[in-house]
Amino acid sequence: MTDNRLITALDVPALDDVKTLVKALGDSVNYYKVGMELFYRAGDPVIDYLASQGKKVFLDLKLHDIPNTVAEGLCSLLRLRPTMLNVHASGGYTMMATAADRLRETAAKNGLTTPRLIAVTILTSIGEEDWQQLGFAGAIQEQVLRLATLAKKAGLDGVVASPQEAAAIRNACGKDFLIVTPGIRPAGAAVNDQSRIATPAAALRSGASYLVVGRPIRAALDPRSAAIAILREMEGV
Repeated sequence: MTDNRLITALDVPALDDVKTLVKALGDSVNYYKVGMELFYRAGDPVIDYLASQGKKVFLDLKLHDIPNTVAEGLCSLLRLRPTMLNVHASGGYTMMATAADRLRETAAKNGLTTPRLIAVTILTSIGEEDWQQLGFAGAIQEQVLRLATLAKKAGLDGVVASPQEAAAIRNACGKDFLIVTPGIRPAGAAVNDQSRIATPAAALRSGASYLVVGRPIRAALDPRSAAIAILREMEGV
């Protein structure tokens, strides 16, 4: 039993931890997220290992800098042949458009498949109190929607956003725009450091394309059973 809409977050410190979890999950999970903690410590061998196991990789490094630096940074990651990459939408239209154009041009020049490029809107750990302290005008959802439409205009494939904003993004950006949702918590699971959350079924019904799930699977006594329980929640949605 598997569903490519489920992305398991490999928020672990070492390649040995990756191998243990991937082995435990077996064919229940086909798509993995590799973030900063793991990639900065273990590097390319993690991606190479996942590729050797036939797994898809969302390389979640959230690039955010001046346009040329972000574009070249993304192009340098093409050597790893990830399925998906991301940048911060708050870098602005020019940064995102430059990154998308350069990534596609470089991939085509080298005969590579262009990874899906998505933009982080507002981190799902940010709640109303943090939002107010940052001093932004308007509600979180308004800013998320503004950044999502900007990402689409810049030529990106989609965004990272909480399940709570998925329906509005889907309505504004259309059926083919990717919405990758962290902050997924199965019924009864601990919230941890997430603020804007939803169950797997609720997120999919709201318009999510992919669900990113970390601790509820990774920290379970039986990770495979935890993953299968989530897949069952996703069935029929």
